[in-house]
Amino acid sequence: MVDPGSAEGTSRNIGTIVGLAVLALGVHVVVNAFGGYGYFRDELYYIACSKHLAAGYVDQPPLSIFLMAATRLLLGDSVFAIRLVPALASGLSTAVICLLVRRMGGGRAAMALASLCFLSSPHLVAFHSFFSMNSLDILFWLLATYALLGVIERGDFVAWMWLGLILGLGMLNKISILWLAAGVVVAVVLTGLRGQLKRPGPYAAGMLAFLMFLPFVIWNVQHSFAHLEFMRNATAEKYSSLTRLRFLGDMFRNMNPFTFLVSLPGLWWCLVGREGKRFRALGVAFLTVFAILLANAHTKSEYIAAAYPAMFACGGVALERVARRWRRVVVAAVGGVLALTVVLLAPFAMPVLPVEDYIRYARALHVTPSNPENKKMGELSQLFADMHGWEELARDVSAAYLTIPEAERKTTVALVTNYGEAGALELYARRYPLPRVVCNHNSYWLWGVGATPITTFIRLGGKREDYFEVYADVTSTGIHRSRYSMLYENDLGIFVARQRKVPIEKAWPVYKHFE
Repeated sequence: MVDPGSAEGTSRNIGTIVGLAVLALGVHVVVNAFGGYGYFRDELYYIACSKHLAAGYVDQPPLSIFLMAATRLLLGDSVFAIRLVPALASGLSTAVICLLVRRMGGGRAAMALASLCFLSSPHLVAFHSFFSMNSLDILFWLLATYALLGVIERGDFVAWMWLGLILGLGMLNKISILWLAAGVVVAVVLTGLRGQLKRPGPYAAGMLAFLMFLPFVIWNVQHSFAHLEFMRNATAEKYSSLTRLRFLGDMFRNMNPFTFLVSLPGLWWCLVGREGKRFRALGVAFLTVFAILLANAHTKSEYIAAAYPAMFACGGVALERVARRWRRVVVAAVGGVLALTVVLLAPFAMPVLPVEDYIRYARALHVTPSNPENKKMGELSQLFADMHGWEELARDVSAAYLTIPEAERKTTVALVTNYGEAGALELYARRYPLPRVVCNHNSYWLWGVGATPITTFIRLGGKREDYFEVYADVTSTGIHRSRYSMLYENDLGIFVARQRKVPIEKAWPVYKHFE
């Protein structure tokens, strides 16, 4: 039998790596081509942000937005086009998982188990089902872990610089990779890597990562630390109902309980296993990330998701090695269960079923919609509900807009209060007659009210009488209904408001909504 760690075994496993990566990529490409419900709320916002390129945004660093701009330039902004990016990220992440397995001495069975864990985790699959910084975040965590293995094996300056480069790029995508950076620091201090502190490598890597992240830091200084304000508000308001117990329960459920048959042995193997102890830094880094997130009383379970793929790789190797005598039985049993859960759980993470079929499927399995944001739910999960109703909203607002005399439309805006509505109205303005959009949510607030004077405002939601506090003349023009959207986006009254009592440009500073 060929040793999977040998040159021959390594060469033979290239086909396995490519095959598993193509499988992960293909699943998402097929769903994007033949399934899907429509733009996700955040995708609409990312498209809007890509029209305002900057070194930072209220709710995120700039890298994913620049990637969105490049995607729109090369491929357009259709749902299929922008979701090619997370689909590619899924394939690349699967390939890196397999490369981690190979570098730790694992073979094809270990690669298959680790990849099946990746493909059967609802959190991880969902992150690759729409465009966001999250799919890229997972890839950067995996690449950083692979670079950390280089530090463990060689410990030279080049290995450290690769790690610093990847962490820097990762921070420009999403600052949560700082948790992994903290894990690396703790791992260096508590393991045999401690001797590296006498060398320049760790410090040079940290400096490189910081210099790459510096543009976002400078942007925050210039904008009164908007990102920190956003995080404070989100924790105090949107995620205030989350508890540590819910974090653990949601993590166990949304990572897929059966993946722990692989990740827990992987954690044990790299922490105390005889063969895995030289990779102890990976286990220490994972536990550090876990401790940081658990220490926060209001942590979403999805925040830990990026840390698990490295443990899947360790677990694949552990089951392949530790259970060598029973390898075929153990690998077949665990792999079979994971493969089954890929099929069973896919409809909850990807829009693969028609809506009515999904609702029946969820009810049959007694799965009820929930979300971490204190929002009332309808028939769909937040992931899927936020893919509905946007074009209908644009159509209904357009109908209201056309009731306004033509000469007045030039000084009319749609003033909305969340970036999903704003992004939808901007995107569908190429299909329906729509006014200019003004919004006070996150980066939209920074972009301001634009050209003034504004005489007429189209407003969404609420009651007509409430608007008289701000406007002297308010007319109801219709109601927007969307059965499958989030409940707060359904049954929205549409109003045309005139004679604003305080000019919008003067009131704008107090309208800020960072959340």
